[in-house]
Amino acid sequence: MKHPAVTAALVGALALPALAACTDSTTARGGGDPRTITVAAGDTSCDLSADRAPSGNLVYKVTNRGAKVTEFYLYGEDGRRIVGEVENVGPGLSRDLVLNVPAGTYIPACKPGMVGQGIRSTFTVTESESESESESGSGSGSGQTPATSGATQQQIDRATARYHRYVQKQSEDLLAGTRRFVAAYTAGDDNEARSLYAPTRVHWERIEPVAESFGDLDPRMDLRQADLEQGQSWTGWHRIEKDLWPPRSGYTALTSKQRAAYGDRLLADTRTLVTRVKRLGFTIDQMGNGAKSLLDEVAKSKVTGEEEAWSHTDLYDFAANVDGARAGFEDLEPILARKDATLKDQIEQRFTDLQKVLDRHRSGPHGFVSYTTLSQAQVRQLSDAVNALSEPLSKLTAAVTL
Repeated sequence: MKHPAVTAALVGALALPALAACTDSTTARGGGDPRTITVAAGDTSCDLSADRAPSGNLVYKVTNRGAKVTEFYLYGEDGRRIVGEVENVGPGLSRDLVLNVPAGTYIPACKPGMVGQGIRSTFTVTESESESESESGSGSGSGQTPATSGATQQQIDRATARYHRYVQKQSEDLLAGTRRFVAAYTAGDDNEARSLYAPTRVHWERIEPVAESFGDLDPRMDLRQADLEQGQSWTGWHRIEKDLWPPRSGYTALTSKQRAAYGDRLLADTRTLVTRVKRLGFTIDQMGNGAKSLLDEVAKSKVTGEEEAWSHTDLYDFAANVDGARAGFEDLEPILARKDATLKDQIEQRFTDLQKVLDRHRSGPHGFVSYTTLSQAQVRQLSDAVNALSEPLSKLTAAVTL
């Protein structure tokens, strides 16, 4: 779960194809590549080298010049829908965000400390010449860019179609599981509800960047108590989690009426998620960025044990995030094998290594031990395996799109 202000990720239409902007002399300062934008992220500043760019693959080169860990987001015009993001950028470190998004107005934001609304500005993307030609019928007519061969486009189409099927299936399984979970919870069958909680949430966690792309749904469904802002209503999975695994003291259990209200809200929001997912389209940059975003989620809240503060079922979430990242990678694998076979093999091996470490903490064929049972050394092993995969996976999007 992102911090409350970050609610979204691949996009409410994960089909955002390409960033666009003007091509005049104000596009990039210094006369460099207009599609490469440097971002100097400080503790009180967020300076972009340009406030516009021509459409196509844009590369935001983010450097943290502050003392706090930071994040960089590109939001849609509404300031809520996330087009792309890079997280966990430590002081002095740099990360690249590669995106392909259509013409429009966007809001870049740096988030020092990874909290709050961030330091925001406006970024304009205008239609490029290649987009104009495509729309007027003078392009190839296949939806591919002039530099994309027919064979490559077929690989891209197969990859995005497979990933869409995967996301849709996960959302449908989430709805089916949520129905059973809510029925048990509202009936007061806490043991059954507790047994269904983590296995149902894995379907959410596998597609978390997609689910987070809906700025209104994510905070209602997956907001943690620690991320609540003043005056913000707390609903969703973690509100119910606390009621099922209440603190030893100082907690007042929810009434039957309150349980029904929270359960109905969660179920209604899940139905909405399924409906919206059906309308989504995907691009390969979103798939690559989504895979990396899932691994960032593991590093930021799963490996630290912060996500499931009451149930301590973090390893279920951890494994599900890894599953989702692997699904995106495997769908892109044929494209990556042709463009950078060495990187493909490296990412493949790192996924295998991470899975082996994770499997040491299984309880039964499909479950995991409580996160509270892990020693500091075991947590470190998991963290090291995540970091080892994170480095090559961060190169995936650029490798398949540029």
